[in-house]
Amino acid sequence: MNAKKQGLLKKLTLKRKTGDKAEEKALKFLQKKGLKLLEKNYGTRAGEVDLIMRDKSGENDTLVFIEVRYRKNKSFGGAAASVTPKKQQRIIKASLAYQQRYSPQSSMRFDVIAMDGEAMDINWIISAFDGF
Repeated sequence: MNAKKQGLLKKLTLKRKTGDKAEEKALKFLQKKGLKLLEKNYGTRAGEVDLIMRDKSGENDTLVFIEVRYRKNKSFGGAAASVTPKKQQRIIKASLAYQQRYSPQSSMRFDVIAMDGEAMDINWIISAFDGF
């Protein structure tokens, strides 16, 4: 393997490790808030959902579909701004597939965990976008 390919592979591996660290930090944060993990990295042909959790804190039993985004800096709008309408549609499609298969009577909510900077401070955006 040439040096250019090795450098790219190392960069992708580092990016994946950072993404995994962000997802794990988000999961622990949400569990402390009372949400229960149902699935990690649920994927369909239509898209993927980083975390699927159950929130029983309100009157309803709610499925919460969570997109975890990390950005090293806020150039280009930061982590929250990176959840584009196209990305939202992919999340919605994958979420509908999950709901129909595993919990058709549950209500749904789409949250975003945005983290910017080296400290990975968590910004939990509840009901970040609407699926319908």
